[in-house]
Amino acid sequence: MSILNILLQVPMVNPDSLPKHAEKLKAITDSIAVSPEKLQENLQNFEWNSVIAKLVDVGVSLGLRLAAAILVFIAGRFIVIKVHNLLRNIMLSRDVDRSLTTFLLSLFKITFFFILTIIVISILGIETSSFIAIFASAGIAIGMAFSGTLQNFAGGVLILLLKPYKVGDYIEYDKFKGFVKEIQIFHTIITTYNNESIIIPNGGLSTGTINNYSREKFRRVEWRVSVAYGSDVDVARKVILDLLEADERILKPGSEDENTNHGDKSKDLPSEGEIKKMPWYKRLFYRHKQRREQLEEWREEKKQELANKLPKVNFTPYVALENLDESALVLVVRAWCIFGDYWGVLYDINEALYKQLPAHGVQFPFPQLDVHLKN
Repeated sequence: MSILNILLQVPMVNPDSLPKHAEKLKAITDSIAVSPEKLQENLQNFEWNSVIAKLVDVGVSLGLRLAAAILVFIAGRFIVIKVHNLLRNIMLSRDVDRSLTTFLLSLFKITFFFILTIIVISILGIETSSFIAIFASAGIAIGMAFSGTLQNFAGGVLILLLKPYKVGDYIEYDKFKGFVKEIQIFHTIITTYNNESIIIPNGGLSTGTINNYSREKFRRVEWRVSVAYGSDVDVARKVILDLLEADERILKPGSEDENTNHGDKSKDLPSEGEIKKMPWYKRLFYRHKQRREQLEEWREEKKQELANKLPKVNFTPYVALENLDESALVLVVRAWCIFGDYWGVLYDINEALYKQLPAHGVQFPFPQLDVHLKN
């Protein structure tokens, strides 16, 4: 666009109205421009006292809030640490699993320090709803992203609480067998007889079927011995029973109630007069100890009542003719031993049967097929 066109677009100003426009322009410039005298007058008329009073009120309020927040944080931290130490001592005195103790104490400490931080922030006057919303959103997002991991986490908590197995137990899950080496929050590590470490997620262990071979002290050993047709079953039974009788690891009849006596728990307890002479805090802890011992005795009585209702275990070795196969007589042999002796008893008796039965005229069969030919 040319300069001529710009000039043509500017509206024409009436010469008679120029003084009016000049007066308006002068009024605008006078209102914008501040002379030193006017600035000094404005400063003198400014209410400094009210501004200072407001600043002092804000500073005092902020100082009081800060002091209250510091005191609340110190007092809350002291209470959390004391309760944490008290819970730790209680768990250690009651022999709670070390992994469960560490997990619960850490969860308690983190949770209550988070609550204490929210309280301190609210005392300072900061809006906490936004923080809570952020943490809630983050928790939902993390939960959706790690749903499987959280399932393993919940399974680990259940295992540590319910104790379906413990470290050192020999367990079977799915197709895996081994000794429990370590119980972690997310996984359980087992070691096989070949010294292979298998890591199993706790989610499946907490909801699946577990065979805990170490839960019971005694275990039954079972053999199936095939002997040839024509062998004397009575002779075979006598040889097998003699072998079982000679092995000291085989439990004998009449020893079913061994190791069931847990010992005499009676102690030299103080009399009521001696208890009354104790300081009040010692009496308090002693009464708590008495109630705990009474609770343990009640549990032992209930456990004994339940054991009396269960079928009694009979350690008498057992030999019977189980099946008549096509080429053999199958004898089933059952005996009992302590869990730790299971594999040794199983393999040693296998070898002894192989050596002793033929020596007494009991032969092992071979697959046989009778063929009849027509002329």
